[in-house]
Amino acid sequence: MPELATTTPSAGGTPPAAPSKSGVRFDPSNLVRWETLIVGLIIVVLFVGSGLSEQFFTAASFTTGSFDMIEVALIALPMTLIVITGEIDLSVASILGLSSALMGELWNAGLPLELIMPICIAMGAVCGVVNGFLVTQLGLPSLAVTIGTLGLYRGLALVILGDESITSFPSAWTERAFGTINDGWFPNVMVIFVILAVLFAIALHATPFGRSIYAIGANKEAARFSGIRTKRITMSLYVLAGAVAALAGIVMTLRNSTAAANVGVGLELTVVAAVLLGGVSIFGGKGSLFGVILAVFLLGAIQKALLLADGVSSYWIQIVTGTLLVVSVLGPNLVVRAREARTRATRSRAPGAAPPATTTTKPRKEEDR
Repeated sequence: MPELATTTPSAGGTPPAAPSKSGVRFDPSNLVRWETLIVGLIIVVLFVGSGLSEQFFTAASFTTGSFDMIEVALIALPMTLIVITGEIDLSVASILGLSSALMGELWNAGLPLELIMPICIAMGAVCGVVNGFLVTQLGLPSLAVTIGTLGLYRGLALVILGDESITSFPSAWTERAFGTINDGWFPNVMVIFVILAVLFAIALHATPFGRSIYAIGANKEAARFSGIRTKRITMSLYVLAGAVAALAGIVMTLRNSTAAANVGVGLELTVVAAVLLGGVSIFGGKGSLFGVILAVFLLGAIQKALLLADGVSSYWIQIVTGTLLVVSVLGPNLVVRAREARTRATRSRAPGAAPPATTTTKPRKEEDR
């Protein structure tokens, strides 16, 4: 017969949490996981949105909202992996615009879309190689690098297509990009997102590659000394981000039936907001893809509610997105600081704990005054 574990009251007189019948203690912290908070916010937004407009909680609203957020959802997948390593890529929206401009230019040149789309994705991968080389091989900070390439890639898009827009794409492709499965409520382009989300989730959470990503974000030097090829993995993530951003440019071009160099301006902020709001630490080493997907859904619901609300300016979308970006960075840090303060307080009350260190200062000599 196995021994039953016994517990003793804590030094402060507070008894420990009682174990459940299954032998597993109830941990209240499981109820306040970041993903749980996001689900709660989604429920609140759904109720508020339904009150603002009768059209909010409908299948048609989900369809149009999915179209509005599909590019953000796609780019957020590789961005999650990059931020977990402790890096960032702010050039993704410019790569999206460059992909759209290149797509329009090649279509004007007479190339078929079946050839144009792989070329655009390869171009996005090359942009990712440039970012990755500057970050991994030259050791430059990713924030500064990708701010620079943000302007570089957007400038290349303007050089390729200028202020011209191309709208003569074949209807078979545009209807496919803006259509739904069996003329229902689920958009065709969401199938691409679902497939990629499954692949990225498996790679991040169920493979040695994903464990290496977390190790790099937790401590890059320790990961390198343990045999992880930190530079190669980081480079591959930037290549993935560039390729997926170019794919998002193809989707946006066909969905809007328009190729232009200025599409997706400012989209990188929404992507970063979704990643950080999903619980990914800006300092790296923490986060999950499930939380990011929930955050994308939350941002889409907020955007849709504001668009359908009468008398609410569309500029509020930018205000809300910026506010959530600040909260997503500030919130987890406040939680960590509160836990550290509680841990220090608990240790200081424990019997036999060493008193806090005190320092004394010697009076300064007269000549030092």
